[in-house]
Amino acid sequence: MVTEKNVFPSKLTAYAVICWILAAFGGLMFGYDIGISGGVTGMDDFLIKFFPKVHERKLHATEDNYCKYDDQKLQLFTSSLYLAALIFSFVASKMCENFGRKPTILVASVFFLAGAGLSGGAQNIAMLIVGRIFLGVGVGFGNEAVPLFLSEIAPVHRRGAVNILFQLFVTIGILIANLVNYGTSKMYPNRWRVSLGLASVPAAVLFIGSIFITETPTSLLENGKEEEGYAALKKIRGVSNVDDEFKQIKNACVVAQQVKNPFRSLMKRSIHGNQRYYVLCPVLFETVGFKNDASLLSSVITGTVNVLSTLVSIYAVDRIGRRKLLLQACIQMFICMITIGFLLRLELTATGSLTKPIAALIVVLVCLFVMSFAWSWGPLGWLIPSETFPVETRAAGFAFAVSTNMLFTFIIAQAFLSMMCHMRAYIFFFFAAWILVMSVFVVFLLPETKNVPIDLIAQRVWSQHPVWRRFMD
Repeated sequence: MVTEKNVFPSKLTAYAVICWILAAFGGLMFGYDIGISGGVTGMDDFLIKFFPKVHERKLHATEDNYCKYDDQKLQLFTSSLYLAALIFSFVASKMCENFGRKPTILVASVFFLAGAGLSGGAQNIAMLIVGRIFLGVGVGFGNEAVPLFLSEIAPVHRRGAVNILFQLFVTIGILIANLVNYGTSKMYPNRWRVSLGLASVPAAVLFIGSIFITETPTSLLENGKEEEGYAALKKIRGVSNVDDEFKQIKNACVVAQQVKNPFRSLMKRSIHGNQRYYVLCPVLFETVGFKNDASLLSSVITGTVNVLSTLVSIYAVDRIGRRKLLLQACIQMFICMITIGFLLRLELTATGSLTKPIAALIVVLVCLFVMSFAWSWGPLGWLIPSETFPVETRAAGFAFAVSTNMLFTFIIAQAFLSMMCHMRAYIFFFFAAWILVMSVFVVFLLPETKNVPIDLIAQRVWSQHPVWRRFMD
């Protein structure tokens, strides 16, 4: 296969690497928001101030292990972020298309800063939820723009690894959040304020970084800035001979200019064929019998596994390919979910607790699940949609990918604690069934996009797939 590494010259420049890292702080912000909520919702001082009924239920001598966190308002605190992200990912799509990836990342950082301030300084539940919604708007803008930015700025032979920097920083954000939650566990009664307020630190880095980074050449050409696009491409590639790559990007943008409504174009039969976890560990570990500090420490362990396993994906994705990573992970995740389900079904009663060996085995199984997810579905869930669509529908198509991700994350965040209360151990069999569905999807519907230039994927991949070629002119 002819790859861009052979056709388009490039060097690894310090400026390009800095741009990748600064933009990827959008992922760190998202990860911190995911990780911090799981720990905060287990803090007694947080529950006493905002969710006293949950705190009373938690302290009750005969509490139900599966139901002690079942509270719709508590779940709304977590899930409101994802609902806001779902809605505003479409707004971010239009901003990406009309103004560029760089200003969209800047807007994300502003909302992150506002959300961190409101959350850390919250005096009532309304202020707390509004802060969470502001963070969700930032997630909607950041998760739309950052993966597109990374895919467009990277050379094809490094595109997978560079894009996965987003997910790597998500996992680093989760780990930092777990460390913060553990480190503030003795800072009663304002530890939750410190945990929530510290989100302003990565938000500030993202704000400064969004001013420093370049706009992507594709975005500049989309907006008629041809000379600036050519200069940006030379700067990030570190070579002067970028004419062939620039011509390919320019041709793709010329085609894109013919599309007036990208969202409508997504539904059309065309040459491009466009019809195509993090569970709250502290809550889970407290459910199976860990005390608060031990559950936070266990989350730090799984968070560390998450980061290290994402590094495996960065190394392997452009060597092994997307499909093999996804299918291997499906097998490992399925075994883990089934085993955890059987262990909890046999060993955990409503008011009892697990023995230490069984509890330790649960932690190991969760780590194995996180490990496989972190080198596959976690990062590739952002990479594959960001490289699938042609220029004319890339922002709009990726908005659907982001919003779908946020929709199902919202559903799980809002329903998981209630589902665990009613389904008990069987909830893990429920998730195992969906893993089977995911594996069937990969086998029959997902082609390999490794080492294919981003603007040639439709021609070289989708038009040759036995299923998707039927939807292409």
